[in-house]
Amino acid sequence: MKYYLLFLFLLPLAGFAQIKITGNVVNGADGKPVSNASVFLSNATVGSKTTDDGAFVLNYVRPGQYEFVVSVVGFETYRQIVMAGNENIRLPGIKLLPKTTSLNEVKIVASDWEGNYEKFKREFIGTSTAAEDCKITNNDALTLEYDKATRKLTGSSNDFLEIENKYLGYKIKYLLKSFSKDEATGMLYFDGSALFEPMQGSLSQRRRWEKRRKETYIGSSMHFLRSVIADTMKYEGFTVQRLIRRLNPKWAGEGDLTNKYIQTLVKEPLKEIDFLRQTDQEGLYAIAFSDLLYIRHRSNNESTVVTINGTYAFFDKNGIVINPAIVLYEGYWGRYRIAELLPVDYEPLEIKWK
Repeated sequence: MKYYLLFLFLLPLAGFAQIKITGNVVNGADGKPVSNASVFLSNATVGSKTTDDGAFVLNYVRPGQYEFVVSVVGFETYRQIVMAGNENIRLPGIKLLPKTTSLNEVKIVASDWEGNYEKFKREFIGTSTAAEDCKITNNDALTLEYDKATRKLTGSSNDFLEIENKYLGYKIKYLLKSFSKDEATGMLYFDGSALFEPMQGSLSQRRRWEKRRKETYIGSSMHFLRSVIADTMKYEGFTVQRLIRRLNPKWAGEGDLTNKYIQTLVKEPLKEIDFLRQTDQEGLYAIAFSDLLYIRHRSNNESTVVTINGTYAFFDKNGIVINPAIVLYEGYWGRYRIAELLPVDYEPLEIKWK
């Protein structure tokens, strides 16, 4: 895809219409309808099941770019990118490929399951206050392997991980495509598709969940990117500065990480126009910056350093980064895990500053 860069002048996010997505799912081998398949928008609260004739309807879709997912036992998981605008979407017929498993794909690995699982939980769920009220209820769907030579923990799930987040009030079905934690470098990466379902509770519980969701949202990367699009970054409490980081020529090597860089924080705050770009695809935006972004929010004393390991970091109207593998968060946002994950279609009812 070719991108043309223009400075961006935008309207606030509020007021976007909500649409519906419809289609049919069939067996790619014989063309017969596939019923009872899970159809959902990844990391959102929008999901459904196919009917006996393979049809589905996804309602109340907020504009933005989504990963559309179809999953059912016996078939390969289907994924495609869908850009929701302001009109209903009718997807072409979706053909699922039957899943085949040969004997040479089956591998038995002796491992310390409990130890690996505890490591996985710390990195995947987190260790925050929110994480204490967040648990996986079916860890038998998870496959983990630890390589002692490389000190690397990897994993995936053969079915949805069912997660109860009683801190934010969500049940999450998470299909983990890949997980990797490199203990030697500290690098963590995981990728998957999730469906959020708000929990049912008393009025006091729902109020408490909504309050916590707002607290989690305020100052988050989602909040920041939405404010950048709406040109309200300063009004909504964000301060962004240029952080210049250069390798220290006197650095002693791998064992001395504290002196690896020489850093200079430029006092003058940045404006949206300094790093925001618009692409030629409606609803898709980009950040381009040669140095690092040092971001703070007035709600706390935490800071985040954002490194873009590429030319552009792309994101959509919902404030979700489309190519997350090239974006590195250090500090506040870098500590976010599944326990702090909000659905991409989350919209705070109201924000009040104290």
